[in-house]
Amino acid sequence: MEKKMKIGYARCSTAQQDLAAQRQQLRELGATRIYFDHGLTGTNRDRPGLREAMAAVRESDVLVVAKLDRLARSLPDARDIVEELTSMGVSLQLGTSVHDPKDPTARLLYNALAMVAEFESDLIRSRTRQGMQLAKARGRLRGKQPKLNPKQEEHLVALHIVGDHTVSELADLFSVSRGTVYRALERASAR
Repeated sequence: MEKKMKIGYARCSTAQQDLAAQRQQLRELGATRIYFDHGLTGTNRDRPGLREAMAAVRESDVLVVAKLDRLARSLPDARDIVEELTSMGVSLQLGTSVHDPKDPTARLLYNALAMVAEFESDLIRSRTRQGMQLAKARGRLRGKQPKLNPKQEEHLVALHIVGDHTVSELADLFSVSRGTVYRALERASAR
C-alpha cells in the first residue's frame, strides 16, 4: 500500500497579498507539496493551482487547506470540490480538522462554513460597489483614462489627413494600438 500524501493548496485574491503565512501553515500541517493560486478570486473555480492540486492527489491522499475560504468562496463550488475529492477517495483537511463526508454533523459544519465564505465574498463585493458609487459621486472615480490627450489626438488626426502615414505607422508613432487610432479618427469625423 502506498503511503498517504498530504497535498497543500493555498490561494490569495490579489497580487499584493502574500502566500507565505498559508504556505508555512500548510507545511506545519504536514503538506509535502503545495500548489497555489496568486491573485485569483475563490469565486472562480477555474484556477490553475487548484486544478494541479486536484490532479496531484490520489486515492487515500489528503488535500490540505488552511481555511475553507481559501478553497472556495461559493457553496456550490465547495460542495462540488468535496464531492469530487470524495469520489476519488481523497480526504479534505481544513486547518487541523479532517472533513468526513459520511458524518452528517461534519457535512452540516462544512456547508455552514461554505455559506459563511460565500457571504463574506458577497459582502466584499457589496462594499466595493458602494465605495465605487461614493467615489463616483464625489468625482474621484473617473474610469479609464484616454491614451492620448486632446492635443495628441488632434496631431494624430492632422497627420492622418495629410495622408503620409498609415494607421499602423500612426499607432507606432504615438505608442498606442491601431484600435486607439481608429477610435480617435472616428471621434474626429463625428465632430
